[in-house]
Amino acid sequence: MPVVVATLTAKPESVDAVRDVRATTVAEVQDEPGRQRNAPHQTGETVVVVEQWADGEAQHAHRTAPPVAKTFKAAGEHLARQPDVTMLPAMPAGDASTRQLRC
Repeated sequence: MPVVVATLTAKPESVDAVRDVRATTVAEVQDEPGRQRNAPHQTGETVVVVEQWADGEAQHAHRTAPPVAKTFKAAGEHLARQPDVTMLPAMPAGDASTRQLRC
């Protein structure tokens, strides 16, 4: 189950704009096949979205889906830097029942 962590850093004067962009596209993303988790969080100027996908195919389809392009295009001028998107496979360590996000 691929996990993706996307970090968007807003310009100080654009925090509300970035939050609003994310809020308008979250419903579209939540309807995508294979989406198990899409959890946006915010602290100050930083919006972090943690996603979990059923498999790599679903995650790849999401990456190329219109809501993703729409989000990055609409947020672009309001960001202090390029978004940081990291794909994280689970590490094979510890108790298997606790090392992955669950739905």
